[in-house]
Amino acid sequence: MLPVMKRRTLHRAVFSAAAVYNVLWGLYAAVDPQWLFRFAGMPSLNHPAMFACLGMVIGVYGICYAEVARRPEHGFLLAAVGLLGKLLGPIGLAALILQGEWPPATLVLCLTNDFIWWAPFTLYLYDAWPFYRRTFAPEGPGTESAARAPSASGH
Repeated sequence: MLPVMKRRTLHRAVFSAAAVYNVLWGLYAAVDPQWLFRFAGMPSLNHPAMFACLGMVIGVYGICYAEVARRPEHGFLLAAVGLLGKLLGPIGLAALILQGEWPPATLVLCLTNDFIWWAPFTLYLYDAWPFYRRTFAPEGPGTESAARAPSASGH
Protein backbone atom coordinates (compact mmCIF):
# COMPACT_ATOMS: atom_id res chain seq x y z
CA MET A 1 0.00 0.00 0.00
CA LEU A 2 1.29 3.43 -0.93
CA PRO A 3 1.78 6.10 1.71
CA VAL A 4 -0.61 9.02 1.83
CA MET A 5 0.33 11.96 -0.39
CA LYS A 6 1.55 15.15 1.25
CA ARG A 7 -1.15 17.83 1.41
CA ARG A 8 -3.73 15.29 0.23
CA THR A 9 -6.65 17.21 1.76
CA LEU A 10 -5.54 20.44 0.09
CA HIS A 11 -5.14 18.73 -3.28
CA ARG A 12 -8.55 17.11 -3.03
CA ALA A 13 -10.13 20.49 -2.21
CA VAL A 14 -8.31 22.28 -5.04
CA PHE A 15 -9.24 19.70 -7.67
CA SER A 16 -12.81 19.50 -6.40
CA ALA A 17 -13.07 23.28 -6.78
CA ALA A 18 -11.44 23.08 -10.23
CA ALA A 19 -13.93 20.39 -11.25
CA VAL A 20 -16.96 22.43 -10.20
CA TYR A 21 -15.54 25.61 -11.71
CA ASN A 22 -14.79 23.99 -15.07
CA VAL A 23 -18.17 22.28 -15.36
CA LEU A 24 -20.01 25.50 -14.50
CA TRP A 25 -17.83 27.59 -16.84
CA GLY A 26 -18.40 25.08 -19.62
CA LEU A 27 -22.16 25.13 -19.11
CA TYR A 28 -22.24 28.93 -19.09
CA ALA A 29 -20.16 29.13 -22.28
CA ALA A 30 -22.57 26.71 -23.94
CA VAL A 31 -25.63 28.70 -22.85
CA ASP A 32 -24.17 32.16 -23.56
CA PRO A 33 -21.29 31.79 -26.04
CA GLN A 34 -21.20 35.55 -26.75
CA TRP A 35 -20.46 36.65 -23.15
CA LEU A 36 -16.72 37.23 -23.64
CA PHE A 37 -17.27 39.23 -26.79
CA ARG A 38 -19.83 41.47 -25.08
CA PHE A 39 -17.55 41.86 -22.04
CA ALA A 40 -14.52 42.81 -24.15
CA GLY A 41 -16.48 45.06 -26.51
CA MET A 42 -15.76 42.82 -29.49
CA PRO A 43 -18.09 42.08 -32.39
CA SER A 44 -20.30 39.04 -31.84
CA LEU A 45 -19.10 35.75 -33.19
CA ASN A 46 -20.58 34.68 -36.51
CA HIS A 47 -20.37 31.08 -35.33
CA PRO A 48 -21.05 31.07 -31.56
CA ALA A 49 -21.09 27.28 -31.57
CA MET A 50 -17.27 27.44 -31.69
CA PHE A 51 -17.12 29.17 -28.29
CA ALA A 52 -19.80 26.79 -26.99
CA CYS A 53 -17.53 23.93 -28.11
CA LEU A 54 -14.66 25.49 -26.15
CA GLY A 55 -17.02 25.48 -23.17
CA MET A 56 -17.65 21.78 -23.70
CA VAL A 57 -13.92 21.05 -23.68
CA ILE A 58 -13.41 23.13 -20.52
CA GLY A 59 -16.33 21.28 -18.92
CA VAL A 60 -14.82 17.91 -19.79
CA TYR A 61 -11.61 18.97 -18.04
CA GLY A 62 -13.84 19.30 -14.97
CA ILE A 63 -14.55 15.57 -15.10
CA CYS A 64 -10.79 14.90 -15.19
CA TYR A 65 -10.24 17.18 -12.20
CA ALA A 66 -12.97 15.37 -10.28
CA GLU A 67 -11.05 12.14 -10.85
CA VAL A 68 -7.84 13.74 -9.53
CA ALA A 69 -9.78 14.87 -6.44
CA ARG A 70 -11.17 11.38 -5.99
CA ARG A 71 -7.81 9.60 -6.30
CA PRO A 72 -5.02 12.15 -5.85
CA GLU A 73 -2.27 9.53 -5.76
CA HIS A 74 -3.23 8.48 -9.31
CA GLY A 75 -3.98 11.80 -11.02
CA PHE A 76 -0.54 12.97 -12.12
CA LEU A 77 -1.08 12.66 -15.89
CA LEU A 78 -4.57 14.22 -15.81
CA ALA A 79 -3.29 17.15 -13.78
CA ALA A 80 -0.21 17.51 -15.99
CA VAL A 81 -2.41 17.75 -19.09
CA GLY A 82 -4.59 20.28 -17.25
CA LEU A 83 -1.60 22.42 -16.30
CA LEU A 84 -0.25 22.22 -19.84
CA GLY A 85 -3.55 23.61 -21.12
CA LYS A 86 -3.40 26.33 -18.47
CA LEU A 87 0.05 27.31 -19.76
CA LEU A 88 -0.65 27.07 -23.49
CA GLY A 89 -3.98 28.91 -23.36
CA PRO A 90 -2.45 32.16 -22.08
CA ILE A 91 0.37 31.89 -24.61
CA GLY A 92 -2.17 31.69 -27.43
CA LEU A 93 -4.20 34.54 -26.00
CA ALA A 94 -1.06 36.67 -25.56
CA ALA A 95 -0.26 36.13 -29.23
CA LEU A 96 -3.77 37.31 -30.20
CA ILE A 97 -3.45 40.40 -28.00
CA LEU A 98 0.08 41.25 -29.20
CA GLN A 99 -1.05 40.91 -32.83
CA GLY A 100 -3.94 43.28 -32.11
CA GLU A 101 -6.56 40.65 -32.96
CA TRP A 102 -8.13 40.60 -29.48
CA PRO A 103 -8.26 43.37 -26.87
CA PRO A 104 -6.48 43.12 -23.49
CA ALA A 105 -9.89 42.84 -21.78
CA THR A 106 -10.00 39.21 -22.97
CA LEU A 107 -7.33 38.42 -20.36
CA VAL A 108 -10.26 37.86 -18.03
CA LEU A 109 -10.31 34.37 -19.54
CA CYS A 110 -6.86 33.63 -18.16
CA LEU A 111 -7.45 35.10 -14.71
CA THR A 112 -9.98 32.50 -13.68
CA ASN A 113 -9.30 29.67 -16.14
CA ASP A 114 -5.53 29.60 -15.89
CA PHE A 115 -3.50 31.92 -13.65
CA ILE A 116 -5.17 31.09 -10.33
CA TRP A 117 -4.58 27.38 -10.90
CA TRP A 118 -0.87 27.50 -11.78
CA ALA A 119 0.48 27.38 -8.22
CA PRO A 120 -1.88 24.72 -6.78
CA PHE A 121 -1.57 22.47 -9.86
CA THR A 122 2.23 22.78 -9.79
CA LEU A 123 2.31 21.98 -6.07
CA TYR A 124 0.08 18.96 -6.71
CA LEU A 125 2.37 17.71 -9.48
CA TYR A 126 5.36 18.09 -7.17
CA ASP A 127 3.60 16.04 -4.46
CA ALA A 128 2.18 13.48 -6.93
CA TRP A 129 5.44 12.84 -8.79
CA PRO A 130 6.74 10.13 -6.40
CA PHE A 131 3.46 8.22 -6.75
CA TYR A 132 3.52 8.48 -10.54
CA ARG A 133 7.19 7.51 -10.68
CA ARG A 134 6.52 4.37 -8.63
CA THR A 135 4.23 3.07 -11.36
CA PHE A 136 7.31 2.70 -13.58
CA ALA A 137 9.66 1.24 -10.96
CA PRO A 138 10.42 -2.47 -11.38
CA GLU A 139 8.94 -4.67 -8.66
CA GLY A 140 12.08 -6.65 -8.11
CA PRO A 141 15.29 -7.90 -9.71
CA GLY A 142 14.60 -9.11 -13.24
CA THR A 143 10.83 -8.57 -13.09
CA GLU A 144 10.76 -5.58 -15.44
CA SER A 145 12.35 -7.37 -18.37
CA ALA A 146 10.38 -10.55 -17.75
CA ALA A 147 7.10 -8.67 -17.53
CA ARG A 148 7.70 -6.72 -20.74
CA ALA A 149 9.50 -9.28 -22.86
CA PRO A 150 7.31 -11.13 -25.37
CA SER A 151 7.02 -14.87 -24.97
CA ALA A 152 8.67 -17.30 -27.37
CA SER A 153 5.36 -17.59 -29.24
CA GLY A 154 5.34 -13.81 -29.81
CA HIS A 155 2.36 -13.11 -27.56
